[in-house]
Amino acid sequence: MNQQLVSENLRNLIKVCPLEKVQVFNEDLILVVKPNVLLDILLFFKYHILYQFEILTCISGVDYPMNKYRFKLAYELLSIRYNFRLRIKTFAHELMSIDSCANLYLSGGWYECEIWDMFGVFFKNHSNLKRILTDYGFEGYPLRKDFPLSGFIEMRYHETQKRVITESIELSQEYRTFTFLSPWESPKI
Repeated sequence: MNQQLVSENLRNLIKVCPLEKVQVFNEDLILVVKPNVLLDILLFFKYHILYQFEILTCISGVDYPMNKYRFKLAYELLSIRYNFRLRIKTFAHELMSIDSCANLYLSGGWYECEIWDMFGVFFKNHSNLKRILTDYGFEGYPLRKDFPLSGFIEMRYHETQKRVITESIELSQEYRTFTFLSPWESPKI
C-alpha cells in the first residue's frame, strides 16, 4: 500500500468512521479515536477488504497524570497483505473502562492484562482479566506516575526467623527548606 493509496482511502474513511484526529509520523499512520468506538474501529480495520489489519502486534500504555484523560492506549496493527502498519490511539481516565479486543485479536488478552496490572485501566468483557506481572498481594499500579518509587512494602530476609518477611515502608524524613538561592553560596546569618 503506497502513500497515495493510503491518503485516498483515508478521505473515504473519514466519511465513514468517527475519528478524532489523523496523524502521519515517520510515514506511520496514527488515528486517534474515542474509547466508545474503539472496538468498532478495530473490527472495521480487521475485516475491511482494503485494510486487512489481521495482526495486533502490541497494546501499550502511557500515563499523563496532569491530563483529564490520563491514560493513553496505543494499539499497533499490522496488515501482512499490504505490508502496512497502523497505530490507533485512545485516551481514558481511572474510572473509565475500555472495551476488550481479546475476542477480536487473540494476542489482545495478554496485552490488556499487562495494562490492567501496570496502569489499572479496566477492560470490559475480558474473559480473564488478572495480574500477570506483579505478585498476588501487590497493591497499586507500578507504572502510574503517582506510584512511589520505593513501593509500599519492603521484603527482606529475617536472620533469626529464617524466613522472608514483609514490612510497611515509612518515609519519615522531614522536608528541608533552604533560604539561600544557590548551594555554592553561604547562608546569610
